[in-house]
Amino acid sequence: MGTWATDAFGNDYAMDWAQDLHEYKTLELVETTLDNVIGSQEAELEAPFAAEALAALDVIARLLGKPGENDPATAEVDEWVAACKKKVTPPLLEKARLAFERITAESSELRQLWQDSEHFADWQADVAALRARVLGPEAA
Repeated sequence: MGTWATDAFGNDYAMDWAQDLHEYKTLELVETTLDNVIGSQEAELEAPFAAEALAALDVIARLLGKPGENDPATAEVDEWVAACKKKVTPPLLEKARLAFERITAESSELRQLWQDSEHFADWQADVAALRARVLGPEAA
C-alpha cells in the first residue's frame, strides 16, 4: 500500500475509494464499506478494508460538518459532500462506532502495520481525532 500520511486519506486505498465515491449519489458506498468491516467473518481485518473504512468514516465526519484539516487531496471528497443531500442517521453512526472498534482492534492488519512503524502514535492520534469528529469528543 502506498502511504504518505497517517490521516484517513493518506494512502492509495483511501484515494481509490474516494474516486469511486463520485459514482454514487447516496451514502450506499459509505454504508457498504462499513458493513464490509463490521460483517467480516475473517479473524483478521485486512488492511485495505480498514483503510477504505477510515475514508468512509471521514466522509461521515464531513457530512456532520466536521471536516478536520483542509487538504487539497480531499477537495473532490468535499465537493461530493457538499452535493450530497443525504443525512447521517443514528443507525449509520452505530455502524461507524462498530467500524472504529474493529479497525483499532488487535486483529486489524492496518493497526498491526502501523504498530510496526515509527508512526504508530501519530496514526492512533489521527484515528482518535476522526472518531471524536464522528462520534463526539467523549468517544475519542
